[in-house]
Amino acid sequence: MARRNRGPDYSLGGYLFLLPNFTGFMLFVLLPVIASLALSFCRWHIFNDPTPKFVGFDNFARLLTDAKFWQYAYNTTFLMLGIPIGMGLSLALALLLNKGIRAIRLFRMIYFLPTVSSGVALLVLWLVIYNPQYGLFNYMLAKIGLIGPSWLSGGVEIKWLSKLGIDPWCYWSKIALMIMGLWNGAGGYNMILYLAGLQGINPELYEAADVDGASAWHKFHHITWPMLSPTTFFIFIMSLIGGFQGGFEAAYVMTEGGPAGSTTTISYEIFNQLYVRSQAGYASSIAWFLFGVVFILTMASWRYGGRVVHYD
Repeated sequence: MARRNRGPDYSLGGYLFLLPNFTGFMLFVLLPVIASLALSFCRWHIFNDPTPKFVGFDNFARLLTDAKFWQYAYNTTFLMLGIPIGMGLSLALALLLNKGIRAIRLFRMIYFLPTVSSGVALLVLWLVIYNPQYGLFNYMLAKIGLIGPSWLSGGVEIKWLSKLGIDPWCYWSKIALMIMGLWNGAGGYNMILYLAGLQGINPELYEAADVDGASAWHKFHHITWPMLSPTTFFIFIMSLIGGFQGGFEAAYVMTEGGPAGSTTTISYEIFNQLYVRSQAGYASSIAWFLFGVVFILTMASWRYGGRVVHYD
């Protein structure tokens, strides 16, 4: 039997095209990740210790018994309470921007604009808005006879939180960062994803509902919401991951983690431990602890949350 001619072998050329990307991944992603895992089991003060010293699980034991770390974990979780509110606002904007009105593309661009703007510039803008003397918020409150709080420096006691076993001191700074995050994110990528999901729904479903005399609420409840469940599930997973990793820029630019550590998140604590206190080992252990929490919650969400997703 004659040997089949398979033509020239282009495998070598393909590998050469992949080599730059693979090399960059190895040097700037994989190797640093492996190094951080190794450092999490070491004690290493970058400037005082010439070499890392292996200490086993001491960094993780310190982390689990560090009251300040758990305060920062609470701050991170508290700020994530804005995730469902932000998802609701993004869905509401997507529903409004899905209408066939004049200049709808202009409105979509306006709502999406904060997302593509410079993050630091927006944070500085919000610093001015939250200023207790001449800020916009307190000026508006003064117009209706109310005294505005010190948004980024004061606190207010909420007594009913203590009955739920939660720290009764809720700083205005957390509320301020949540409001800023909702404004910045409501018209962002989540809105675009919801808008794409809405435009992917078969219009014949709405036509059939109109024939049956369904109200706007019934159409949303029985058609729009179930058909958007894959999009909602994806947005929730990505928001969950981003929430645990977020909070650094706002804390670094606006509050420096204050007042009294009330806006210090886990990501900002990793930065402080590594670049301010030069504790590379402890910072790595926090990073890997955060990875474990995000991984477990993500897997749990895929395992149990996927049951309510409508794929038809």
